[in-house]
Amino acid sequence: MTATMSWPKSVTICEVGPRDGLQMEKTILSTDQKVELIERMVDAGAKVLEIGSFVHPKAVPQMADTDEVVKRLKKHDGVEYRGLTMNLRGVQRALDCGLSKVKLTASASRTHSMKNLNRTPEEVVKDFAECASFALSKGMEVSGAISTAFGCPFEGTVPLSQAESLVRCFADIGVTEVSMSDTSGLATPKQVFEYMTQLRAKFPAMRWTLHLHNTRGLSAANIVAGMQAGVTMFDASFGGLGGCPFAPGASGNVATEDLIYMFDQDKIATGLDMAKVMAVAATACGWLGREADSCQMKVKSCQEAAAAQKSA
Repeated sequence: MTATMSWPKSVTICEVGPRDGLQMEKTILSTDQKVELIERMVDAGAKVLEIGSFVHPKAVPQMADTDEVVKRLKKHDGVEYRGLTMNLRGVQRALDCGLSKVKLTASASRTHSMKNLNRTPEEVVKDFAECASFALSKGMEVSGAISTAFGCPFEGTVPLSQAESLVRCFADIGVTEVSMSDTSGLATPKQVFEYMTQLRAKFPAMRWTLHLHNTRGLSAANIVAGMQAGVTMFDASFGGLGGCPFAPGASGNVATEDLIYMFDQDKIATGLDMAKVMAVAATACGWLGREADSCQMKVKSCQEAAAAQKSA
């Protein structure tokens, strides 16, 4: 008897490089540089992009100019820009600069929530009702994100019940899209499959995204597990850049170009141009003065070195 597995014909890769990819870098890119990276990712085929965050500039100075970035971006049919925010002030800023979608973020871990926002998850969620109500009344879309949804650097494995309670809170205030974030790269394929299978069964109307950091090299395996559980939207960052300033040891996101390669090889459509995405990654890393944390970029470097040696 031949075993069969169900695979999607296409997936959506949400580009988070402009926000999560840049928020921990010591080198702060200019507004023009950020706009260029975003526009080039759109040219490469990206349809969903997280362009920055509306947080206090003292907390994350790398995102201090997000308002100006949004104002300078061109509008493209079928392209969704979203910004991360933590409170009503952030939602108001997003509205004022012309952004039409915000992402509200809470942590499933109490310790991480206190270190990140200096508030408990319950306090954070309590504020979300007002944020969502205001945003929706202004015609904005609202999505939710649950950080440390699978594991926490301070508390270890996070029980599904803790993440589930926050999903229910999001659903109660009218949010229909939630990102499950593996902030410190602690998730495992079995855990991802079990969590997402159960959550999809309990919240059938919810749209799901997986936001997976590659701290322990398991992001690709976790994405496959997510697909097997029925998830088809995944956050990724050009060059594998990224991390959380409030979670020790949280390294970069899964690299956009690595996902494109995996999906392309398995004939799963992404709509993204690999060469253009890798060019964006190379530009970003050049400006930041660092190497990409991406298998495909490392392969390219090795191939170029071999070619140069052969022609010498």
